Amino acid sequence: MTFEKIKTILAEHKDLEPSDIKLESTFADLGFDSLDTIELIMVFEEEFGTTLEMNDGVKTVGDVVNLIDEAKK
Repeated sequence: MTFEKIKTILAEHKDLEPSDIKLESTFADLGFDSLDTIELIMVFEEEFGTTLEMNDGVKTVGDVVNLIDEAKK
């Protein structure tokens, strides 16, 4: 569920095909720069009603899914 929502947000933000977005996709692979990533974090926080602490260990879509799922517990 979390992954599907994130995939939709990412696809809309960069006009990507949702099927091209995988859990192991990095933001760089998808064409997102650091400013895009900051903007996306704010969108994710609003969409999921949580606060996310980004760190250097968060590099893939799967990392963000895990971060959101942990924050919702």
